[in-house]
Amino acid sequence: MTQRTRRDFLKLSAGSAGMLVAAPALLEAVDAARPTGYAGNDVVPLGRTGIRVSRLAQGTGFHGGRGASDHTRMGQDAFERLIRHSVDEGVTFMDMADSYGSHPYVMKALRDVPRDKFILSSKIWPRPADWITPSGGAKREVDRFRRELNTERLDVCLIHLMTDAQWPTEFERIRDELSELKDRGVVGAVGVSCHDLGALKVASAHPWVDVIFARINYKGGSENRCDGTADEVAAVLKTARRNGKAVVGMKIFGGGSLVKPEERDASLQFVLSNDLVDMMTIGMKSPTEVDDTLARIARVRAA
Repeated sequence: MTQRTRRDFLKLSAGSAGMLVAAPALLEAVDAARPTGYAGNDVVPLGRTGIRVSRLAQGTGFHGGRGASDHTRMGQDAFERLIRHSVDEGVTFMDMADSYGSHPYVMKALRDVPRDKFILSSKIWPRPADWITPSGGAKREVDRFRRELNTERLDVCLIHLMTDAQWPTEFERIRDELSELKDRGVVGAVGVSCHDLGALKVASAHPWVDVIFARINYKGGSENRCDGTADEVAAVLKTARRNGKAVVGMKIFGGGSLVKPEERDASLQFVLSNDLVDMMTIGMKSPTEVDDTLARIARVRAA
């Protein structure tokens, strides 16, 4: 959401000659009037990509894999009610993946919403499996994603689930083809989702990476779906952000392990107060969960 800056206010308050008025009393008034809220539906820059996104993303892959997820298993009608509620509340970043099977569900849910009102992000599954035979690159996959989503452009496209530090070499062809698609404007930003501390460290400094999806919460550890202790992962994310990478926090609630209200609040407080992420993705499964998460973010940051 666009907010006027101090400079904008002063320009608007200048006299007819166009002078900037910088009297102390006016500056104090500007500071007092500046919005202080912090919301999950704020529109913020996604790192240095030039893309503006809602601070909170609607995840579509809770317990996802093999082309399905809890979100797709709820059926189109319930899925559509969820997505439309999220968009109505300003949560407009759609976090998808081929392995979730969520593309056609999102397409149908947003079929009559103007394309510039939401962000489409997806992930390429790079490894052969019994449910998929990857091309080894990205062009075929992205073309299919665009057909499934009925769109000319993916705002963000990632290589999914990096599990070791060798991923830039192992998936070089995917990187090269994503770079070509980015140059053509078919993809807006590229990167990786990481499920390993070594992979995350490489991504935090690699020049190819625009966007990192990283697992982070206040407890850390594998039992809470993190790739190290909370402090270990936090240190890498701070490095990534200093290096200009856009960081999207995932598993904020431990992928379902952090269920107590006080645990969820503590995790949001840890991630947000330490400025570890540009935005977060959470796999909310009902309009009530969307409302609760938005309220929780606002309350934690106001405390």
